Amino acid sequence: MQHRRISTRRVAVTGAGIAALVATGLSFQTANASEPVKSAAEPHVLSVPAAGKLASSLTRDLGSHTAGSYYDTQAKSLVVNVLDADAAKTVQAAGARARIVQNSLAALDGARTTLKKDATIPGTSWATDPVSNKVVVTADSTVTGAARTKLGKVVERLGGKAELKQSKGKFEPFIAGGDAINGSGGRCSLGFNVTKGGEPYFLTAGHCTDAIDNWTDASGNPLGSNAASQFPGNDFGLVKYSSSTAHPSEVDLYNGSSQKITGAADATVGMKVTRSGSTTQVHGGTVTGLNATVNYSEGTVSGLIQTDVCAEPGDSGGSLFSGSSAIGLTSGGDGDCTSGGTTFFQPVTEALSATGTQIG
Repeated sequence: MQHRRISTRRVAVTGAGIAALVATGLSFQTANASEPVKSAAEPHVLSVPAAGKLASSLTRDLGSHTAGSYYDTQAKSLVVNVLDADAAKTVQAAGARARIVQNSLAALDGARTTLKKDATIPGTSWATDPVSNKVVVTADSTVTGAARTKLGKVVERLGGKAELKQSKGKFEPFIAGGDAINGSGGRCSLGFNVTKGGEPYFLTAGHCTDAIDNWTDASGNPLGSNAASQFPGNDFGLVKYSSSTAHPSEVDLYNGSSQKITGAADATVGMKVTRSGSTTQVHGGTVTGLNATVNYSEGTVSGLIQTDVCAEPGDSGGSLFSGSSAIGLTSGGDGDCTSGGTTFFQPVTEALSATGTQIG
């Protein structure tokens, strides 16, 4: 085995990975509660990183007058939801496309609070969708009977602030993948190689490190031991290398090559991303939601990235990246890479901050 590959590439985790349900791609016609704002000037053509920076800047400047944003992959432009015409003018002057919507972020956050209080049911998830300007709630196939009725009533009470979708699959842990890392009772995968105080570590899923303390490679050679673990709540774990195994900052592309990872970045709705994992190898897709909440049977995980990238058991914990930037660690999902599905990821930037580590 080439230990070089164990490094930052495939991270497939075992543990609790809840899948989001319906993997709906970005449809710019779905926002029927919104009104596009006419402008004489065309929005600027932007890269995804540039759009993310502009979105952050406009959010700071406009505060409560904005209601989320997303990247239009066809026009290569930033779309910003606003609540009034004055805010729309500011957005347009900055080079983005403005769209007046009905629901403020405060209203959507209130809907999420209600869901957390009244509908924290195993097998459910919810995420704010800036395209539809709603909180999209998903129920997997295990949510039936009284639980399904209860969930439906809560969503109905929220009116135009939420919508309910049904998944054919089941939110379940993903157990293996990536350049395999093994432990007593399970197999996961390494996510990204990181450093702390000049020492080498790697990130993987928290539901892996929650269950397993010590790790070996696929050949049984010692790799390292847990240094930190958060699950549920978050879903990341940090392992300190105890061997001289090479640990380049790369992701395995399963074609004899690898993607160099030079840093980490926050996800943006509409961002094109790629996932690498040992079970289904490399698959791409789009970020469809941020700050997603998933209610695993093992507990609730919040602040996740929601995508339409497929995954299967064994891919959990795997690397989610965009170009040379690390984006997330596979947490879980439903569906498969034949029929499709939704997959959630722990943001890498949060894991780096919490563990005091950096890519490299």
